[in-house]
Amino acid sequence: MADDEGVRRRDVLKGLGVTGAVAGIIAKTVSPGIDEAQAQPAAQPHGHTMARNGQAADAFRFFTPPEAAVVVALVDTLIPKDDVGPGGVEVGVPMFIDHELAGAYGRGARMYLDGPFGEGTPQQGYQLPLPPADLYRVGIADLNAWCFKTRGGKTFDQLSVADRTMALKAVEAGEAEFAQVPARIFFSMLLQNTMEGYFADSMYGGNRSNAVWKMIGFPGAIGMYGDVIEKYRNKQYDVAPRSIQDLS
Repeated sequence: MADDEGVRRRDVLKGLGVTGAVAGIIAKTVSPGIDEAQAQPAAQPHGHTMARNGQAADAFRFFTPPEAAVVVALVDTLIPKDDVGPGGVEVGVPMFIDHELAGAYGRGARMYLDGPFGEGTPQQGYQLPLPPADLYRVGIADLNAWCFKTRGGKTFDQLSVADRTMALKAVEAGEAEFAQVPARIFFSMLLQNTMEGYFADSMYGGNRSNAVWKMIGFPGAIGMYGDVIEKYRNKQYDVAPRSIQDLS
């Protein structure tokens, strides 16, 4: 979250609670409060690119340009760059999420989506009929519509850092009034995917240059340590992390 509130990355990763109650889904794709011309474009993949802090990113496969801008702002709010280590945008988390949604995960290939769907407990997990790609698309539209209505006609990515933090806290708490999907469910999936992209093997698009593994001292996909046990006995195993793709 925002540095000006004194919230550091480790506090975010440990302290953001994820709870969710499932509400009904309204059968529409544009939330009230935003004119249709300002709503998210239709759900076709695009080959556009993103630039952030002077660094160009790879082409997005799933998100439209307005959606990509929101996802970048969301990830940057959850894991900003600080003196501890790199931020989520810097290591490619938005691209990780985008590529996952463009594939089998986004289609819900391993999810049960046949219902019945009702309000469940946290132990029961995800209880909506929407695959992840659809949840993101509708959730982003709801988020922008709510921000437009409550924050001076601005979409989430147009807010200041402090306002983004406050808005995202309201989404996490379920206080943001989303028209089509439960705000807390959207936040829960966003947080899970953000952390996955931040800590996962760099071959999946996030954790670029294994920067996060370097930060936490994780050696990565090194399968054998037998030849260096004596050398590092009672010492820190300080080596450059290796991705799965480095072993091929």
